[in-house]
Order: sequence, then C-alpha cells, then structure tokens
Amino acid sequence: MTQLPPLPQTSAEQRALLLQLLAERAYRHGQFTLASGRTSTHYVNCKPVSLSGQGLALLAAQMLPLVEAEAVAVAGLTLGADPLVSGVAQAAAQAGRQLDALIVRKEAKGHGTGAWLEGPLPAAGSRITVLEDVVTTGGSSLKAVHQLREAGYTVNRVVTIVDRQEGGLDAMTSAGLELRSLFLLEEVAARSAAG
Repeated sequence: MTQLPPLPQTSAEQRALLLQLLAERAYRHGQFTLASGRTSTHYVNCKPVSLSGQGLALLAAQMLPLVEAEAVAVAGLTLGADPLVSGVAQAAAQAGRQLDALIVRKEAKGHGTGAWLEGPLPAAGSRITVLEDVVTTGGSSLKAVHQLREAGYTVNRVVTIVDRQEGGLDAMTSAGLELRSLFLLEEVAARSAAG
C-alpha cells in the first residue's frame, strides 16, 4: 500500500500540486484528433486525475469556490463531469453547504421516464453551475447547458479544469455564459515541458 502525504492546506499549494498532476497524468504532446474533430499537438484527458482519490480531492477543493453562491446544484455531461459533480457536491457537504450533483445524459434514457437528468432534481428556476473537465469548442458544456435550461433551470456559469483556448470562451460568451477555468492549456503544457 502506497501512503500519500496529506493534502496541502493552502489553496496555492493545492493548485500547484494539481497542476503537477495534470502535467504528468493528463497532458500529452504529439499528433491527436480531438472529440471536436480538430487535430492538435496537445491532448488533455483529465480522467486519470479526476478518477484518482488525491486528484478528485484537489479538483473539488479548487472548483467549489468557483461555483456560484446562489447555485443549488452542480451538473455536467457524462462521462467527463461525473466525478467532478460528485466530488464538488461532497466537498460542499463537508463545508456545510447544501449542493447537489446532477449528471446530464448524452441522450434521453431509453426506458422508464426517458430522463435526461440524473440526481436529486431541484425546483424549476433554480440556479445550477455546470462543471466540465476540458473545454475546447465548448460543445459538451453547451449541450449540458441546453438540457438544463430546457428543464427549466437557470445556468449562467461553466467551471472547467482546463480551457484549451480554442474557441470555447467565445462560444460560452455567445450563449450568455461565464467560463471560469482552473487552468489554461498553456499553463499545463508549460508545466509538462518543465518536467
């Protein structure tokens, strides 16, 4: 059994360790085709970080302060956002804040109620913050926002781990959304290059 050191106590130390983990476990340099269909020399897959206990604890601690104070839930498109919404909801509970987690399906459930959303549904009109692992063009986040707005919820902010700086910010702004990012792609790439 590997014993991890205690998580850093300050936000700055947590952020530095999280950036190191992303550079080591999530980032690759080479030739890649992205989910958007674009090709890139940068690839970011946050799941090796968000699905580790240490990584999720750090992500939740860093994302929770970016969730709107008025939000009653966090939500995101499956699969990348699944650990994030769960981790942030748990971190909120540990901090004494009521904040539920919702998972937005990629398509309606094929049986039962045909639901798009999973989790404890808040009252119509409630504020929800969308969480995302990586924003490139913003398509995944916008799909989640669309489904939440269609269900009668208010969505004004998307919080992502990494903004790839490839048009996602403009797409969010055009949709009346604020994009808040823990890191820009250039930060993760620079940390990876530094070794």
